[in-house]
Amino acid sequence: MRLKEVEVLLNNGQYSGAYYLIGYVVECALKACIARQTRKSDFPDKKTVLDSYTHDLEKLVKVAKLENEFKVERNNPDFYSRWLRVKEWNEESRYQKHSRQKSIEIYQSITDTNHGVLQWLQQHW
Repeated sequence: MRLKEVEVLLNNGQYSGAYYLIGYVVECALKACIARQTRKSDFPDKKTVLDSYTHDLEKLVKVAKLENEFKVERNNPDFYSRWLRVKEWNEESRYQKHSRQKSIEIYQSITDTNHGVLQWLQQHW
């Protein structure tokens, strides 16, 4: 849903809003990976719950227990260059102006069907 909203923003020249929202696409994907760790009717681990209350994408990779998979994936320069662009995002982006180029670059880094960050995360939720 958020990805479609990002596309609407990009298509209408609202680059700062698109940039800000695209980071939440990755954050939500990581939190979906975290949620998958808890089975129905299980009581989640308190530390995991508390650690999940962050917007820091690198911390969320750890909470999602994807460090080993990430270490393998970052050896792929196509993926890692995209990740480096994505990890620059933070929730403070909402207060900043972002260019068309920067917004499109992060969008492509997330949505690339071969080496995109979202494509990688979808394998783990």
